[in-house]
Amino acid sequence: MRFQVLIAGGLGLTIASAFLLADRAAADREPVAVEIPTRVDDFRLVDHTGYAQSLRRLRDVKAIVLMTQVNGDTSSRIAAKGLEALSKQHKGMEFLMLNSSLAATRPAIAAEASGQGYSIPIMHDELQLAGEQLGVTYAGEAFVLEPGLLRVLYHGPAGAPLAAALADIAAGRPVAEAIVAGSGTAIAFPERERRGQHAKISYATDIAPVLEAKCVTCHQEGGIGPFAMSEYAVVKQFAPMIRESLRTDTMPPWHPDPLVGKFKHDASLSGDQIRTLVHWIEAGAPRGEGADPLAAVKHAAQEWPLGEPDLVLDIPAFTLPPSGEVQYQYPVAANPLGEGRWVKAATLMPGDRRGVHHILAGYIPGKPLAGPASAGQWEANYGEYAVGGESFQVPKGMGIYLPPGGHMGFQMHYTPYGKEAVDGSKMALYFYDEGETPERIMRHTVIADNFIELPPNTDKHKEIAYLSFPKEAKLYSVFLHTHYRGQAGKLDMVLADGTKKELINLPRYDFNWQRTYDFVEPVTVPAGAKLVATYLYDNSVRNAANPAPDEKVIWGDQSWEEMHYTSIYYEWTDEKVGAESDATKSMRAMRVMGMLDDNIDNKVQLAEIKGRLTPLLKPRFAELDKNADGGIDAEEIKSAKLPTFGRE
Repeated sequence: MRFQVLIAGGLGLTIASAFLLADRAAADREPVAVEIPTRVDDFRLVDHTGYAQSLRRLRDVKAIVLMTQVNGDTSSRIAAKGLEALSKQHKGMEFLMLNSSLAATRPAIAAEASGQGYSIPIMHDELQLAGEQLGVTYAGEAFVLEPGLLRVLYHGPAGAPLAAALADIAAGRPVAEAIVAGSGTAIAFPERERRGQHAKISYATDIAPVLEAKCVTCHQEGGIGPFAMSEYAVVKQFAPMIRESLRTDTMPPWHPDPLVGKFKHDASLSGDQIRTLVHWIEAGAPRGEGADPLAAVKHAAQEWPLGEPDLVLDIPAFTLPPSGEVQYQYPVAANPLGEGRWVKAATLMPGDRRGVHHILAGYIPGKPLAGPASAGQWEANYGEYAVGGESFQVPKGMGIYLPPGGHMGFQMHYTPYGKEAVDGSKMALYFYDEGETPERIMRHTVIADNFIELPPNTDKHKEIAYLSFPKEAKLYSVFLHTHYRGQAGKLDMVLADGTKKELINLPRYDFNWQRTYDFVEPVTVPAGAKLVATYLYDNSVRNAANPAPDEKVIWGDQSWEEMHYTSIYYEWTDEKVGAESDATKSMRAMRVMGMLDDNIDNKVQLAEIKGRLTPLLKPRFAELDKNADGGIDAEEIKSAKLPTFGRE
């Protein structure tokens, strides 16, 4: 069952009220029927703060209250103020606003929220897909949803009718008036008037080419996708899943905020492409006329996406048990090169994609020391694999030197998945031609916080870490990594004068799809600047992947533990091959400061000491704070002679 609304020029309300408001400017047009669903499909949208909100995860509240909002509109502002008051009255409910106005931008929505003092997140429905499926017609229109099933418990105006509905829900009563007529500033949805044209969208010319360009890379024979988009029949079969993936921003797996930074190999779909796909699927995914482009060419994944390698190293095989905890494995492979070579690209290829969580690789000179050949023995990094990211290439004229002999060490993180399996992963290396030497050196380091502490039953818990740059550098790529509880992440640059520049924002972190993001143009990092990594964690029941929301979580290797790990590739701008810099060592020495200094004031206050460093620093705080200014500064941290922590 669906509640029907008729609109003309964008204004509307329920037929149950037997009342219709019409846009006089569009009086000559036939009214368009709008249906209010009895149940809402999940969707994910970025709010005005740059964080991704979704409905399905809000499972621990009595109700989800959603209200439409329009910038600068008087009635919308009045309704929003009332909603703010209701949100303070009903702490056990989740309140959100939705801006579906075509004229709105996220910065403008953020300015409106700031100017009006809103605390409720405002989701930006820039493609109008959320508003379309809800049946939105006016500003100040409210929807109350049942958590989990997302049934519509109330539809009507904000104000007294909404307050009465929430009072009923809070008291455990059925909503007395579930459908209430309302009106407000009209919100235009142009695609509603084009629904008749959606059935004419051409699969052959409008749909298949988009899928081939953006989806088939993974969804092909031998690809990482769970099914191959080999013909129309397959696309038709999975059409509902495709629509859900688009609405919830699950696919394509490209997570950077488009308003922050520009990155190579952008796998995202344009807004027009997403709208076209969703509207085609909602029209029944018609086949139409024309040949099937997906069936015309047999797509199959290449063994090596960068072409035939110059050197392939076999990572020693490992038998993965069907269950239980598997400690990190640190196998090594002998380097057969008799002379040093400059590496320009590398690919880490998992043998068993279901069982391999990640692979890291680094060079060990000579013979590995006794015990695990862990990253502490590595002298250089040559790439990292996690689901979605296998290869890396350095820009022309840059390289990473691989000395002759020695060994390549690997960090292997395995995750059992119910049956015994044997993994035989490989590493491919691509060199500059013999005798060819690049001019510049690509460096690698990590911004990490080994002392994170996630309190139990906590949503959106924040942890930060930073790395200070002693001299000018250029930043080429960034890889953000957490585990099951990772929720969102970003990297900012803070200059010596306090100016902040956003470099990348992941409104939603996806543990199941991780990749390195390469900047279209390298970012200049001035001397004295800090790169600040901020992560949000969901250690609550809202996180479906959370194995133990009642437990405090600290740093650990296993996926049910947590990490705060940001890998970056960079160069020192004044460093050349043959004139190497030692700046990396001085930067590494200050890593602990960046782990602890949460307020970024270049000092560690007593309240900032946490985790494994508590017994090492807290009893010595007064001793280390030699100038008695209430904080341990960089020199005082050095005098504590703490481990540097982290991997290069």
